[in-house]
Amino acid sequence: MIDEFIQWLNKNEWHIELNDEKYNVSSNEVLNKFNCLPQRFVELLERCRTIESNDATIWFLCGGDYKTDSDDAFKWNEFELLSLDAAQGDEKWKNEILNWWSDKLPIILSVRDGYSFYAIDLGSDCGAIIKGEEPEFEEAHVVADSFDSFLEKVMDKTILL
Repeated sequence: MIDEFIQWLNKNEWHIELNDEKYNVSSNEVLNKFNCLPQRFVELLERCRTIESNDATIWFLCGGDYKTDSDDAFKWNEFELLSLDAAQGDEKWKNEILNWWSDKLPIILSVRDGYSFYAIDLGSDCGAIIKGEEPEFEEAHVVADSFDSFLEKVMDKTILL
């Protein structure tokens, strides 16, 4: 399925860079804190270094993007950081935000029509893909029951990136 998805991305004019060598997901500190990452997602991380729309406004987070010490303009957890900044001084709200994000792994970030993201919910909806948007990122909703289903919906344009 990952080969088919990469072909779809190429056909739809996404910019893709493949890893020279298989990315070692198990060596990534951020990714290691999450249990039960979907196998297809791991395969995508192992294969791809960069996946971004042709206008560079939407991008998949790839293995090298998940760093705790990143100086990237958009960090892998950028929207969590924005929410925490908004909660400044309100410890209860801050804890609610931290708790909510504790089992969510962002996989796609977008600045196309405002800030939005897709993430894997590794909590109560283990493996479901959710979408959140500004201003309340934590009011996300399920768009696919699994990562495989998400890829299928992207390829058949049920979900438009």
